[in-house]
Amino acid sequence: MPVDERVDRIILNHPKGASTEILFYGATVLSWKSGSKQDPTPIERLFLSAKASLDGSKAVRGGIPVVFPCFGAPTHPNHLLMAQHGFARSEIWEWAGIVMDNEAGVSVRFTLDPTAKIQAVYKHAFKLSYVVTLAEHQLSTDLHVENHSDSGENMEFQALLHNYIRAPSAQVQITPLQNLTFYDKTDSVDGRAKQKVESRPIVDVQKSTDSVYENGPRNYQVKWPGGAIHIRCTNLKDVVVWNPQLDGKKITDMEEGGWEKYVCVEPGFVRGFVQLGPGERWIGQQVITVIDEEGL
Repeated sequence: MPVDERVDRIILNHPKGASTEILFYGATVLSWKSGSKQDPTPIERLFLSAKASLDGSKAVRGGIPVVFPCFGAPTHPNHLLMAQHGFARSEIWEWAGIVMDNEAGVSVRFTLDPTAKIQAVYKHAFKLSYVVTLAEHQLSTDLHVENHSDSGENMEFQALLHNYIRAPSAQVQITPLQNLTFYDKTDSVDGRAKQKVESRPIVDVQKSTDSVYENGPRNYQVKWPGGAIHIRCTNLKDVVVWNPQLDGKKITDMEEGGWEKYVCVEPGFVRGFVQLGPGERWIGQQVITVIDEEGL
């Protein structure tokens, strides 16, 4: 299948019309266009702010940024020199070629090794690989983390795939999150998010929402009138649901009214830390599938 190598990105095209674009900066997926089984016309499935910076000056506002090795403001002693959400989304990744190319789809790989800039804030030896796979109605993103410590040190990290799903935020319905423990970052005491239990069978984002759900089912459906997607994940035990609503006006790289056009449903390992021994590898994967609304 066509793999189009550009100066700053890779573009994948499926013969049935689906496509995706991955920026070298942050290995950020900028675009994913796909039809559904009922309507094969490809449409954009991700939100990208019209004000997003794509020149490497700051993390991309939209698409699928990669969060590693810390989520939010760093709390681990080894992460304290980093900015919020770590460094992976703000570094140039290396293009490592095609992994798979057949009738079902095409996979490509990007890698990130410690640079002098990274080593200034993070001393641990590691290697990241990011594999993006495009199929007719599906996009998969797999983050591989390797601990290359030669001193026998465990590697402790968090990781998250920050999906900006293009959908009318006033109408999205997210399931199944009922009965999960979550931390409401819009309702905090002394800077700490309140712990709550989700009582709603269907979760919406009609008001400002920033909720970190712990130990989720790893299968989620996001539904809105005329559209729906399914997210399945592996080794990403938690999930974040975020939309700032009118607080989005405070975000400098958010387009006017942008908060009305997306919901973030973000699988991750963000409550606690992955413990990775020397020489070991961890893979966090998500598979996003376009489904027809009545198939839910």
